[in-house]
Amino acid sequence: MSYRAPVKDMLFNIQHLAGLETLTKQVPAFEDFGLDTAAAVLEECAKLTQDVIAPLNFEGDKNPSSWKDGVVTTTPGFKQAFRAYAEGGWQGLVHPTEFGGQGAPKTIAAACNEMLQSANMSFALCPLLTDGAVEALLTAGSDEQRSVYIPKLLDGSWTGTMNLTEPQAGSDLALVRTRAEPQGDGTYKVFGTKIFITYGEHDMAENIVHLVLARVVGAPEGVKGISLFLVPKLLVNADGSLGARNDAHCVSIEHKMGIKASPTAVLQFGDHGGAIGTLIGQENRGLEYMFIMMNAARYGVGLQGIAVADRAYQKAAAYAKDRVQSRPVDGSVAGSAAIIHHPDVRRMLMTMRSLTEGCRAMASTAAAAFDAAHHHPDADARKQNQAFYDFMVPLVKGYSTEMSLEVTSLGVQVHGGMGFIEETGAAQYYRDAKILTIYEGTTAIQANDLVGRKTARDGGQLARAVAGQIEVTEGELAKRDSVAARAVLKALRASREDFLAVVDFIAGSAKSNPNAAYAGSVPYLMLAGNLVAGWQLARALMVAEDALATDKEFMAAKIVTARFYAEHILPRTSSLRAAIIDGADSVTELSLEAF
Repeated sequence: MSYRAPVKDMLFNIQHLAGLETLTKQVPAFEDFGLDTAAAVLEECAKLTQDVIAPLNFEGDKNPSSWKDGVVTTTPGFKQAFRAYAEGGWQGLVHPTEFGGQGAPKTIAAACNEMLQSANMSFALCPLLTDGAVEALLTAGSDEQRSVYIPKLLDGSWTGTMNLTEPQAGSDLALVRTRAEPQGDGTYKVFGTKIFITYGEHDMAENIVHLVLARVVGAPEGVKGISLFLVPKLLVNADGSLGARNDAHCVSIEHKMGIKASPTAVLQFGDHGGAIGTLIGQENRGLEYMFIMMNAARYGVGLQGIAVADRAYQKAAAYAKDRVQSRPVDGSVAGSAAIIHHPDVRRMLMTMRSLTEGCRAMASTAAAAFDAAHHHPDADARKQNQAFYDFMVPLVKGYSTEMSLEVTSLGVQVHGGMGFIEETGAAQYYRDAKILTIYEGTTAIQANDLVGRKTARDGGQLARAVAGQIEVTEGELAKRDSVAARAVLKALRASREDFLAVVDFIAGSAKSNPNAAYAGSVPYLMLAGNLVAGWQLARALMVAEDALATDKEFMAAKIVTARFYAEHILPRTSSLRAAIIDGADSVTELSLEAF
């Protein structure tokens, strides 16, 4: 089936949950990005993603990028699609106008990003990494680096990469060995090997800008001695024109389980005298700058989880309406009927739908917090929104990507035996989704961040503040007497209480018994993500009940989806609470020799 962008649901979130109209009134820079503009932008993005980019998704899985003699050739059609994407101004949608961007709020851009990822995740990884490179340069780059590189990145002439991982240094960046030697003229020669570099080599743009972590000779050991360098594939002349080939070469690309059309490169720097690079920011602060890219990418990967889940749901729902198998148990159809009549198929589809919509709502709310944190005129409002966004990032990244595995697996299950056959395309979403829980920090890394930096560090104050906002929503639900509102209130209150009990446990044990706290880190993340997504659906339910007369079919579906999530997904928090608080010891009790 063809992809259909969920524009209506996205606009519902942008208007009612993210509060775009309030944002545009508070932030002068966003005054031209009201709901009408948001709708126009999303509709145009839908056309591009549906008509140009989505048709290449299955082709990319069958005919992925290839490497020969250092040259990477992307899937047929990718180069033309990337040109259409760049010429449409989509790469610069969220970036500053002074560099050729459009300065749109993340609240709008996030929806467009989801569409792009749904249409073709392998393709969309290239713009995702370029966004991260732009963010790093905006934050730490020199005036010259910004003026020369950012406009070219935004117009699609060049693309960006993020070079962290080495054969011996995965998540532990203290082990980075790539070295940089100062040349006395402001440049450095870079030597080393980087692996897992997304779009580290390709044929879609004329230059590739590598942002590379390396150690300046004589730098301190560990993460304190890491610097960040800008190393272009082709050297850039003073006037911005391209010069000779730099000593940075792709020596192979990986053969992968999924996202096959995205070339994952092994890059070798300095085999022929040294790759020329320039320092970004100050020496020994590279990890700090790289985390700017990383945080942007982590939110983006969370959107990938939502995106691939939505694509799997759309495909499964369409198949369930067409596939005829067996008589319905209630006798509503004489003879065999489409499988969507069967209760368990409906259960699977509702699980897929509610998880996807809940995470989409959560991500949209987080995007609005990001916009307010960066642009609100009031300093206190910026600080509060930044804290909320920081808390949300591991949830958007961790919960949404783990959710995508459940949803894409259910997508295969709805297809039955045909889902196990590659030609149907259902399995591709399942395979593509697996990487999302791994790259840009595994789920455990997100969970450790949530435990350490976002909960234990302040004794759980921020987490309890989030719970306080949820309690306000409960108070609003309590004023309603609909069956759906009562069901959502009951489940939301119970899940919030589960969350608070775990926050108390984490805050109380992180220092005194760290193994106990961190043994439950991923379950804690899953509990928190589940709760926050359910909270957003509860807010959506109230809007939908009040607006039922304006769009009965759409609003009724929002109400049913919120109720299903409350009755079938939110109750999972009780078992997670028990596992975290009561089951910590059994995680580490078995001797190492027994494994």
